[in-house]
Amino acid sequence: MGQKVNPIGFRTGIMLDWNSRWYAPKREFADLLMEDLKIRKYVSKKYKFAGIPKVEIERTRDEVRVVMHAARPGVLIGRKGQQVEQLQDELQQLVGRRINIKIEEIKRPELQAHLVAEDIAEQLGKRTAFRRTMKRALEQTMEAGAKGIKIQLAGRLGGSEMARREKQIAGSMPLSTLRAKIDYGFVEAMTAQGHVGIQVWINQGEFEDQTDGADAQEGQAPKKPKRTYKR
Repeated sequence: MGQKVNPIGFRTGIMLDWNSRWYAPKREFADLLMEDLKIRKYVSKKYKFAGIPKVEIERTRDEVRVVMHAARPGVLIGRKGQQVEQLQDELQQLVGRRINIKIEEIKRPELQAHLVAEDIAEQLGKRTAFRRTMKRALEQTMEAGAKGIKIQLAGRLGGSEMARREKQIAGSMPLSTLRAKIDYGFVEAMTAQGHVGIQVWINQGEFEDQTDGADAQEGQAPKKPKRTYKR
């Protein structure tokens, strides 16, 4: 029986950084962890159509810094930044701490697994054929420059009486290779026949080597000339 591991959790601490970056004593850790969960749930529920796959949280002694990666930042910012100020006040009332919000735009949402899964869920909610939806998502992601993508749907697909799973793969998907940058997303689609689980894996290439800034070829040591032996 195959054991499935979340690709993001598999690489966190080795190739990826944590989404929550702070330190707390043992007696305060659980409360701060629940605060992070409240912030993420509130943001994802209120701004469902802004396309927010990731929320990073950093804590200092004075404030909580929330970095939101959004495909449509205009929905979050609003006219003259009024939405940001309103969200900041609401989060401060929610957790009782000073909040500092920063928004970063996602330039290529087709390469974000969570956003691809959300798009598939939206299409399934409109009663679109699931195979056509999967094929369209595969083509768009590969055209955006991905090295590979895998999509798996589970549930009463096509209105069938018995639930089943179907998947489609394009390109390469090395799930056991740590240097491969694999993004993973999971979303549930609410259909008339029931919930359909959507899992998306996207191979974004390999992590860049952490060098001093010099090119890898320039950083290599020059080859020594072959040693000559005298007879």
